Amino acid sequence: MAIEFMGETYEEHHCPHCGEMLTPTLGAPGSGWNVILVCQNNDCEFFKGSPDDIQGKRASNVGCRYAVNPDNGYKPFNLLAWRAPV
Repeated sequence: MAIEFMGETYEEHHCPHCGEMLTPTLGAPGSGWNVILVCQNNDCEFFKGSPDDIQGKRASNVGCRYAVNPDNGYKPFNLLAWRAPV
């Protein structure tokens, strides 16, 4: 299947860690990314466990989300993300 976002069509991809469909998201200004596909599942084991993997990190809500970049052949990468405390 395909995903339509802002007049463009992207391949549908799912997070290999939780199975959720990745959400099209505009890259941050100055990041060099156009649209990236990101796992937005706050209960994803990859995201939930990532704070423990970030060395030298103080107690915060920073973690990594699984993402792919359509402009780079849908290669996966870890997207550093902040989540408001709940």
